[in-house]
Amino acid sequence: MEHALPEYIQLFVLVFLAGFIDSIAGGGGLIQIPALIFFAPQAPLAMLLGTNKVSSVFGTAFAMVQYIRKTSVDWKSVMPGAFSAFVFSFIGAKTVTIISNDFLKPLVLVMLVVIAIYTFMNKDFGSVARHKLGSRSQLAYGILLGGAVGFYDGFFGPGTGSFLIFMFISIYGYDFLHASACSKIINVSTNIAAILYFGIAGCVYWKLGLAMAVFNVAGSYAGSKMAIDRGNKFIRVIFLAILAAIIARLVYVSYLK
Repeated sequence: MEHALPEYIQLFVLVFLAGFIDSIAGGGGLIQIPALIFFAPQAPLAMLLGTNKVSSVFGTAFAMVQYIRKTSVDWKSVMPGAFSAFVFSFIGAKTVTIISNDFLKPLVLVMLVVIAIYTFMNKDFGSVARHKLGSRSQLAYGILLGGAVGFYDGFFGPGTGSFLIFMFISIYGYDFLHASACSKIINVSTNIAAILYFGIAGCVYWKLGLAMAVFNVAGSYAGSKMAIDRGNKFIRVIFLAILAAIIARLVYVSYLK
């Protein structure tokens, strides 16, 4: 792909912003995927999705490391979910090549609206940790919900990070900071699974994806540092803003475009 320098600069600025937003509350794909489509409108969508995952996995992994260094993680409850998400993300990516995901859009839109309203109305939601589940329940929920979210991320994708954060707060009783940390672990797992699928299928612009990864990591560093420094209230505001943006994007793409 031949492009002028200003086009690359514009793309990389948007990739940095995507990494920044995604490291705090998820939703980086809202920025990065449209940016890639604008950058290479003639490229097959599968190639752009695969390239997006290559860039995103580095930024998400870097944010994950930042959160792990500054917060405590209950690995026994998170890792089963991460493994389940990995397996089902690969299955979801494969399934989307066979079945259209259009039927999911109305359901996901309703779920996101409900999550946004619930979070907005409950001012204390995610402000402090309130552990709700025993170890066995955490294991069961981790496998079940990790698989469901993993399949969704591979099959459709928008809002995966936000769904994970909401899940860790509402079901596990974590605060926003710890929920963000755990969501990154699951997201890294789903991204690696998707990259495996897209890579095997030859659907990745590797040079572009790795170049984008540098700027995504830089954005992730800035975003995760700000989230850790400012804490739960800041993450809550960004979380609600991202939900609103995802909802607006889905309404536009599904019903207005």
